[in-house]
Amino acid sequence: MSSPDISGILDNSKELERLRKEQEDIILEINRMHKKLQTTPEVVEKPGDNSLLRLKLLYTQAKELSENEITISNLLLGQIDAILPSGNQGQHRRRIDGGEPKKKRMKVDSEVPRLSASMRSHLESLANLKGEQVAARVSQEDAGKDEWFVVKVIHFDKETREFEVLDEEPGDDEESTGQRKYKLPMSHIIPFPRRNDPSSALDFPSGKHVLAVYPETTALYKATIVQTRKKKNDDYILEFDDDEAEDGSLPQRLVPFHRVVPLPEGYRQ
Repeated sequence: MSSPDISGILDNSKELERLRKEQEDIILEINRMHKKLQTTPEVVEKPGDNSLLRLKLLYTQAKELSENEITISNLLLGQIDAILPSGNQGQHRRRIDGGEPKKKRMKVDSEVPRLSASMRSHLESLANLKGEQVAARVSQEDAGKDEWFVVKVIHFDKETREFEVLDEEPGDDEESTGQRKYKLPMSHIIPFPRRNDPSSALDFPSGKHVLAVYPETTALYKATIVQTRKKKNDDYILEFDDDEAEDGSLPQRLVPFHRVVPLPEGYRQ
């Protein structure tokens, strides 16, 4: 396990903790607003009162933080999956299948922990991606580089935690000219921000490395933020790696905010 692996996990864990603390603060404020409206509902009829507008803003912020939490949680799951030893599950199965008494097998089954409420909620949110376009890593673990494409979610299995996705526009180098299906672990999927909800997108600062859809393609590549969004629905200005012009410079390209996601830890290009 390398230091960059641990550093990336710690950074994302801190970001997750920050998001949750902000959510707790907003929920407390929402509860205060609810109590105020329950106690004095007539206040909303007074000229100049902005209670309902304030409540709407709080709910919008809570929704944005929740969606950002899902994005960071997906990144953490991918990072942890990448460094977990692969033999643990097999050893556990062999221990159970090795002729032990039935009672002991039943005891082992009963000791399997139940999913936490937050994990159940996370899995439900992934199941709700059905029909949506997402960023997907379709290359194998032993591939020399990572290949990320825009795909459509067909199904998410909560038990196996696998996505079934469809590459609707395979490139010219694909063996098949038709659409192609993949079954991928959840760590290979990153949801896109919603096109009609700019608040669901993370705000990337200038100089930040990201994964973005190259203009007029369905492929994602590593890029650097040159200019961040001034307004929530503005495009990002990016420079893609290995996109040199004839003079050796990197062209600056406009990419919609809903086609830019965090760069996965350990990205290979």
